[in-house]
Amino acid sequence: MTDAIGERNSDGGAVSFGARLVGSAGFISLFREGMALVEETAAYLDGDGRGESRRLGRPESIAYATESMRLTTRLMQIASWLLVQRAVNEGEMSSDQARDEKQKVRLTPIVSTLAPDVFERLPERLRDLVERTGRLQERVQVLDVQLDGKPLAEQPSRNPLEGQMEMLRRAFGGGR
Repeated sequence: MTDAIGERNSDGGAVSFGARLVGSAGFISLFREGMALVEETAAYLDGDGRGESRRLGRPESIAYATESMRLTTRLMQIASWLLVQRAVNEGEMSSDQARDEKQKVRLTPIVSTLAPDVFERLPERLRDLVERTGRLQERVQVLDVQLDGKPLAEQPSRNPLEGQMEMLRRAFGGGR
């Protein structure tokens, strides 16, 4: 019997859509995409990106360094999460161990504090990597929420403008 979040397991309990997805070909595709993005980003930052960053003006050079650190951090978080899920899928780690490891991996959004005009002056390839990584992180975050076992309707909703509001708070000195 199927319900809103997935199907029933042998005990009659619901199997979450997220748990089903991490064991599927869809997860393998997501895993490969994530790892390929890590490799592509590393190659860019260690190769062409170095040259491109040297040709930037001072404000853009600082922005490049900041965004590349955010990008690297975000990719490390995603890769860690993907590797933990793969380890569970392959029987190398129990679900309990994965939950413990999950506490160490922060999938919180890493919001850029750059003004849009400064971001637009960064090299196109860096901007593309930042945007693609952000989209991948959003997909991983949705899957992570689903793995928590709650139906999506019970998950706390995230205001899509929260990142922009946080930038405004910082710009005008408002704290949380």
